[in-house]
Amino acid sequence: MTTSPSTQPSSSAHTASAPPPKKGLPLLLKIVVGLAFLFGVLAIIVALQPSEFHIARTMKMAAPADKVFAQVNNFHKWDDWSPWVKLDPNAKNTFEGPESGEGAIFRWAGNAEIGEGSMTILESKPNESVKIKLQFLKPFEGEALTQFTIKPEDDQTAVTWSMDGKNNFVAKLLCLLIMDMEKMIGGKYEEGLAKMKSIVEGPEEAKPESESQKSGNEGDKAKEEPKPKDA
Repeated sequence: MTTSPSTQPSSSAHTASAPPPKKGLPLLLKIVVGLAFLFGVLAIIVALQPSEFHIARTMKMAAPADKVFAQVNNFHKWDDWSPWVKLDPNAKNTFEGPESGEGAIFRWAGNAEIGEGSMTILESKPNESVKIKLQFLKPFEGEALTQFTIKPEDDQTAVTWSMDGKNNFVAKLLCLLIMDMEKMIGGKYEEGLAKMKSIVEGPEEAKPESESQKSGNEGDKAKEEPKPKDA
């Protein structure tokens, strides 16, 4: 009597097992790749921003050109109308060189709002224009050219306050993400010009009398006094 062959399949007849599923990128690596991509895009956008800037504001003032020129050509007068003075009344200010005109230097050091830097008058054309080199030291280093252009128009004087400079990568990034220089600086220029306008359009300051004028006035008063009558 023969036995029937076994009906159980051999091990070789088993179906091949499916390959293990592929593992995806680790989450941390995905985040790093994503951030690198975003920074790359941001760097391209920043690099495409203008490499130079120009900001200007103009205001007409009912005053002669020489009166306006006197305000911008002398750094000692800027305290009366500069929009940055009130941001730090305790700032340390120093003056170097001549009282006014070419070569005059103004240095300041103050709080975080005004930082630290200097201004130097490079060119001064009486009653026409004043060019100033503006140098920043803090909170970041940079240079710009500031200019006041004065033009008589009928019975008024048009005053243009402008700034020109170059934007490095950091400056481009700040302008793109944090501040609008055109709006921020332009607004300060408008404020300063309005204050200057109120000064030059105001009444003339009374000039102190000289000693000769005082003695002359006293003599005139003495002549005008009535002489006492004899008893």
